[in-house]
Amino acid sequence: MILDRILEHKRAEIRHKQSRGYLAELKTKIRDQAPALPFAITLEATRKPESPALIAEVKKASPSLGLLREEFKHEFDPAKLAEQYKQHGASAVSVLTDKEFFQGSLDDLKAVKVKTGLPALRKDFMVDDVQFYEARAYGADCVLLIVAALEKRQLEDFFALAKELKMDVLIETHHEKELDTVLERLPEARLIGINNRDLKTFSTDLGVTLRLAKRIPSGKVIVSESGIHKRDDVKRLLEAGVHAMLVGESLIKAEDAGAKMKELTGAQN
Repeated sequence: MILDRILEHKRAEIRHKQSRGYLAELKTKIRDQAPALPFAITLEATRKPESPALIAEVKKASPSLGLLREEFKHEFDPAKLAEQYKQHGASAVSVLTDKEFFQGSLDDLKAVKVKTGLPALRKDFMVDDVQFYEARAYGADCVLLIVAALEKRQLEDFFALAKELKMDVLIETHHEKELDTVLERLPEARLIGINNRDLKTFSTDLGVTLRLAKRIPSGKVIVSESGIHKRDDVKRLLEAGVHAMLVGESLIKAEDAGAKMKELTGAQN
């Protein structure tokens, strides 16, 4: 399974980073950072009757597709891409920082944050405390926790650490059992992500969001992730009560990202 391969590599990668000096350096950077922006509150405040709030993703490649655009072989400018998202009304940005499988980096996160000033999600596979200090040091306002990748105790501990560092937490679920774990173990969690992508087959099905959204109590911010390609998809999410949508590939692969954003959100020209 691709997730197992990614996690195994991620743990090996982290072992090379673990030193007192590195953590101290990160803590110094955090002290120099502006306070984190309110990611969840921004999504709630910017959603509209005709569209959930849009978290636009900066992503160079994926394990299933490789490079998402041919020209990324020669040039990939995450800040320029994110600025385009901002100009066309993105509420927040998500930045892939995994190097091995997605060809991202923490420097991508920093560049996007400096250029746009938008609330930023560090999207990565979080398996160790040091990654949370990295996230805040490089400008993240929110981090992703994938329930499928973590033991229940880890989920609780990482959630607490992110909160200690004043970051919001998007908790990603894929099926009912994972959602029940979140609602039971972390009742205070506000941002609940539903990933429509099957981590075993990498196929997507919006039905996952439609099914799970019904089980989420009021007061939560529901974020649908993956497989959102056309306006009809967005309408289905709206009907299901989704507050925000995380869109990457369909924006990046579009000839005109701005036009694609308008299409998805139903914005008038």
